[in-house]
Amino acid sequence: MTGFYRTGCCEVGPDDQGVHAICVRTTQEFLEFSKSRGNDLSTPRPQWGFAGVKPGDQWCLCADRWKEALDSGMAPPVVLEATHQSALRHVTLQDLLLHALTSPTA
Repeated sequence: MTGFYRTGCCEVGPDDQGVHAICVRTTQEFLEFSKSRGNDLSTPRPQWGFAGVKPGDQWCLCADRWKEALDSGMAPPVVLEATHQSALRHVTLQDLLLHALTSPTA
């Protein structure tokens, strides 16, 4: 279940210091990039009920992590319809649009 509050939505609130606002469709390249930056999303952590993120999964990503990936040429595609508007405090709408999926199966 994705989202800071594990609701399946990219909701943000006062407890979410990471601003998990950008809904992405993960890629193998992005998962490797994230792991290399110290944020291993792909390794299961059963003790926390976390199955690990796989390529093709949708995931609510921290806005600053997506920006870091963007700046490194590794930004995963964005599910714009599921991205929270608070992401715009960290990235531009133009950048999100440039990386937006055009359909749920894209």
